[in-house]
Amino acid sequence: IGAKSIVVVHNHPSGDPTPSEQDIIMTQQLCMCGKLMGIEILDHVIIGFSDHVSLREMNLIPE
Repeated sequence: IGAKSIVVVHNHPSGDPTPSEQDIIMTQQLCMCGKLMGIEILDHVIIGFSDHVSLREMNLIPE
């Protein structure tokens, strides 16, 4: 696709941006796939009603 890196963003309809277990697992899998393809996952941001969470800031994205 020509990308060197990406940021993953999605919302939680509940309004609570706390990452679910599935969010964390998916992020880990995306990072593994990205490494194979030479695409760095810079961050995974979850949007809530009035806040957001960065999995990078939570140290949930492997270096």
